[in-house]
Amino acid sequence: MTIIETPSPNFNDRRLPVSMIVLHYTGMVDGGAALERLCDPVAEVSSHYLIDEDGTIHRLVAEEKRAWHAGKSRWRGIEDVNSASIGIELVNPGHEFGYRPYTEEQIDALVPLLSAIKERHGITRGNVVGHSDIAPMRKQDPGELFPWNRLARVRLALPRPTKNLMDPGWSDAGFLVALERFGYDVTDKLAAIVAFQRRYRPELIDGTIDGECRCILLALLLPKPQGDA
Repeated sequence: MTIIETPSPNFNDRRLPVSMIVLHYTGMVDGGAALERLCDPVAEVSSHYLIDEDGTIHRLVAEEKRAWHAGKSRWRGIEDVNSASIGIELVNPGHEFGYRPYTEEQIDALVPLLSAIKERHGITRGNVVGHSDIAPMRKQDPGELFPWNRLARVRLALPRPTKNLMDPGWSDAGFLVALERFGYDVTDKLAAIVAFQRRYRPELIDGTIDGECRCILLALLLPKPQGDA
């Protein structure tokens, strides 16, 4: 795995140990523009790594430092997500500039990088998340086209539960309590539901709590989610 050192000045010291990995898309016209912005001191944004569409990996910030990628966010009670996470940007124009599938080269580069980071810091699969998971009111990335199942197959992310599903029959309020217990910020109820669907049921993102959503969430709360990933 070859990593190109492309230092960004946009970082400071961590206040928390690393316990999660956050995946993003760049949401800009191309990789060059994204890299320029992430290294611009005026922009005050950065990530630890950027993976271009040809699979090239850039390291912008050392893992022991706090990169500025998460913004206002929360996951499993942690509000300073920047201090507790490693941020990885994947070059993709995003929903604003022509969202498209990620390239094979990108995912081929992501898998060993993610595996190494996860092992180094002892990060659980449930704490490998998307930007939309930690900031549902603001973000959509890495989006519904991101191949989470590819990561799940090699135990780098949670699988979408598909086996032995049971509907717990929660009320909508009960579902939101369970969703918060799983990790989401449910301050904006609709945004939280949409973020959950974008991650675990991307073929139907309608913001409606239905039996399938309840089944998936219940399975995720069990000790070992079972899926076909």
